[in-house]
Amino acid sequence: MQQPIPKPGDLLAGINSPKDLRALDPKDLQEICDQLREYIIDMVSVYGGHFGASLGVVELTTAIHYVYNTPKDRLVWDVGHQAYGHKILTGRRDQFHTNRLYGGISGFPKRSESEYDTFGVGHSSTSISAALGMAVANDLDKGDRKVVAVIGDGAMTAGMAFEALNNAGAMNSDILVILNDNCMSIDPNVGALKEYLTDITTSKTFNKIRDDIYDMLGHFRSAGDKMRKIASRLENAVTAAITPGSLFRALGFKYYGPTDGHDVDGLRKTLEDLKTVKGPKLLHVVTVKGKGFAPAEREQTKWHASSSPFDKITGKSLSSAPVSKGAPKYQDVFGEALVELAEQDERIVSMTPAMPSGSSLWPMMNAFPERAFDVGIAEQHAVTFAAGLATEGKKAFCAIYSSFLQRGYDQLVHDVAIQKLPVVFCIDRAGFAGADGPTHHGAYDISFMRAIPNMVISSPLNEQDLRDMMFTASKFEDASWAIRYPRGKATGMDIRKEFKSMEIGKGITLREGEGVAVLSFGPIGKYAIQAADQLAEEGVHIGHYDMRFAKPIDEELIDEICEKYQHIITIEDGARLGGFGSAVAEYISEKESRPSLKILGIPDRIVEHGTQEQLHDEVGIGVEGLKSTVYSVLERA
Repeated sequence: MQQPIPKPGDLLAGINSPKDLRALDPKDLQEICDQLREYIIDMVSVYGGHFGASLGVVELTTAIHYVYNTPKDRLVWDVGHQAYGHKILTGRRDQFHTNRLYGGISGFPKRSESEYDTFGVGHSSTSISAALGMAVANDLDKGDRKVVAVIGDGAMTAGMAFEALNNAGAMNSDILVILNDNCMSIDPNVGALKEYLTDITTSKTFNKIRDDIYDMLGHFRSAGDKMRKIASRLENAVTAAITPGSLFRALGFKYYGPTDGHDVDGLRKTLEDLKTVKGPKLLHVVTVKGKGFAPAEREQTKWHASSSPFDKITGKSLSSAPVSKGAPKYQDVFGEALVELAEQDERIVSMTPAMPSGSSLWPMMNAFPERAFDVGIAEQHAVTFAAGLATEGKKAFCAIYSSFLQRGYDQLVHDVAIQKLPVVFCIDRAGFAGADGPTHHGAYDISFMRAIPNMVISSPLNEQDLRDMMFTASKFEDASWAIRYPRGKATGMDIRKEFKSMEIGKGITLREGEGVAVLSFGPIGKYAIQAADQLAEEGVHIGHYDMRFAKPIDEELIDEICEKYQHIITIEDGARLGGFGSAVAEYISEKESRPSLKILGIPDRIVEHGTQEQLHDEVGIGVEGLKSTVYSVLERA
């Protein structure tokens, strides 16, 4: 049943572009903010989506589009969780109910979607680098565009953000960085920078000391020129010593703030002033994630996003689905198994780059807080940190999303594989990630890891295999080990409590057949099981083999399959190019007599967002796609 589409307030209904917004009187901006916040709550409460971050920047979003001449002036968002208000104000209000739905608009800024989306963002900490590139291009073109980057305090913890700040300060291009400080990313922020920003925003004595010094310097200014010069130098020195932002000033930025991120009129005036200031500038804005929705303000991690309808007053779920525990999520199976393994082996340590909730590392962090680490949004550091622990005899389990591991690829090669360090990478969100779309799809990890020596690459068919793979990897010291598993629920099977070792590089026979053998890698094998059952009812009996390992591949089992079957179909929830199917093709290509081979996987194109099932069906790796491929190869025989 189609849900009714929420209606915007009267003022917001008239805003079809920032030009309409800029035609309003400044006194109307607070009402626009109130209606925009209400509209986001109305929409997400019915259709789902990211939530708290966008509520926190409603006033900031409105003020930026009111003051700056977007899209001529460039606005770059970081991550994009916070860009819902931006999308609504830039002509996508009437399409916003399709946000993150199959065929609908993206949940993140996307260049192909709107001229107001100047840079595609799904991963964090890219905004300052991209904005600096735009600012330098403006300089080269002798243009008059302004460039603004909005980055959260969580995203600011990444090395890339500081690389960009360091470069921008030295280049002296005209750029404004707005630091949206809410002490949160998805989980609470960690690290020294978080403590530094907290000190800035919570100091009880700072304002009084600054006012007293300015009063004193005012007396000096009544003296002659020499005393005024001394006073000016003293002011600069004392200001740098006691005022916030000395870190950013040291990097070459003029620092302003901290300022109230929910005072739209104050933000408007500040931004109008900053438009006239040349060079690199940083405005420190303090906001509340989930602002205006009490449940989200109280439980900010929980309300980072919502996937089901909820009461917009109480926050209680309105889902009609029966409350049932059902099958566990793969990441939760990982989290529980890790604690059990850590209880047995005191060498085991773990780390995650700012995703203890998403990767289910909280059980380990609660059980063994001294052995579990959230390193912040710092994927490169997470990988090398794990490598350093491994050099000292610790067994490091690095819990990381597939698409985030891409950011640590050099470290995977240089710091782990070359040194043959036995780090275990537990790779979550492998394969299609669903509504988060192409920036979060874990399509490439099999391909980019297969090329690296000293790596075992495995994927479980079910939760029992995941536990046994983790156990086997915890005892393996000869190389690093990658275990990949998808977002979402496992099979719900009864799990054996005790762990068992798994033979490395060996697959298993699930079903004998005739003519066609399906070789599956990972949980995507569930479709092969279903397809084989349905085909059997139709009189077609295929073989099915769960290969478990993409590296080392089970050559002995493949030899047996090649002798028995005329056709092989491989299936994986990963890129076709260079993936598991390619490993099979490389091996059998050296045989004089070999079966035909069809590789099923994610094609060589960017696949947009939708449910995992929708996307599997779109690219032909769902049940119907696999059945169709079986019939196709049999018809060609």
